[in-house]
Amino acid sequence: MTVSFSSLGLAEPILRALAAENYVVPTPIQAEAIPYLLAGRDLLGIAQTGTGKTAAFALPILQQLAANPQPPRRNEPRALILTPTRELAIQIDDSVRAYGRHLGLRSAVIFGGVNQHRQVEALRRGLDIVVATPGRLLDLMEQNHIRLDRASVLVLDEADRMLDLGFIHPIRKIVARLPKDRQSLLFSATMPREIEQLAQFILRDPARVEVTPQATTVERIEQRVLFVATADKRDALANLLKDPAIVRALVFTRTKHGADRVAHHLDRAGVRSGAIHGNKSQNARQRALADFRDGHIRVLVATDIAARGIDIDGITHVVNFELPNVPESYVHRIGRTARAGAEGVAISLCDPSERVFLRDIEKLTRQRLTPDGTVPAVEPADRPASPQPHHHRPTRHKANRRFQGGPQKQHRHAHNGQDRQRAV
Repeated sequence: MTVSFSSLGLAEPILRALAAENYVVPTPIQAEAIPYLLAGRDLLGIAQTGTGKTAAFALPILQQLAANPQPPRRNEPRALILTPTRELAIQIDDSVRAYGRHLGLRSAVIFGGVNQHRQVEALRRGLDIVVATPGRLLDLMEQNHIRLDRASVLVLDEADRMLDLGFIHPIRKIVARLPKDRQSLLFSATMPREIEQLAQFILRDPARVEVTPQATTVERIEQRVLFVATADKRDALANLLKDPAIVRALVFTRTKHGADRVAHHLDRAGVRSGAIHGNKSQNARQRALADFRDGHIRVLVATDIAARGIDIDGITHVVNFELPNVPESYVHRIGRTARAGAEGVAISLCDPSERVFLRDIEKLTRQRLTPDGTVPAVEPADRPASPQPHHHRPTRHKANRRFQGGPQKQHRHAHNGQDRQRAV
């Protein structure tokens, strides 16, 4: 028997909005989660990006708020959705507005990196739903611009990404200000020990929905690896991107400066590209995303800030210019392609120092990446060979050292996490 949105018990105004978005059949996580949420249960959802999580939690929230209409109150939203990045917050708010277009509910997005004036004004006018990143939300709470006394629903999306960015302590502070009598939802692609502890802190007798095995990669993605010297990577990438089969590519670097350098190199090589990372202004980031979405540029170079915050159809290729030093990040990166039933390709450029990261990725995903021998030779061919870097095990990402050592180390990590959360 085929499950439909109407069979899940959604109201007619929401069904009309879904029809306008060409949503016909719910995804597995939507089919499983929505009945639990409409019944008022807390929920622990384990699912990769691109599985339809936003609609899975947004549709029941909209229906419940619309069924209990209340005049919006100044600075007191009725539902709070926490998410790790600005891009994902904007994307979720856009979806909430689209799904709730016939319900008359008010929503707004709150994030750092921009002047807070418009966000404060939106809160003063009264909101039903707030979609926020933890840093700016805490700032506004400390300034008494927002109170959470009436928030009957909490959603924590991309919880493991929150952990990577050092947001767990701020989240606990935010949750402590919420009413105890609330419905809580937590979604995560992976379940490390710290996320399990957070789930126990936030959720009460939750229903558990797991639609895919943890940290598995999308089956429709063809995964390749190209072994290349560090000094040859930029030229190898430029040559690779000359392939006309690469219609729209998302390229990942580890650092912000690295993203800028790669984008500039590609531009000089005749490959139109843009860059997006935490040092860019919000306007610059949105402009680069719009150019990429509209086809004005075919390559977007990004740090991991974009790994879960970009939902753009038609990304044919994901290229790891540098392999991530946290293997779970590889899964999130390549999940930007092969969306909505399409197929995709993920190509990783691996230098000798990154072999250990490659082994960790293959261990996590339980599959070996296919060596790619089809990439054109690096140009210019007469360039002197670069010395190979000394092979050693690179430093792990801070998230892998989290909560190790004594109290002094934990305090320093929490401080660094606050610094990171201010920048998101």
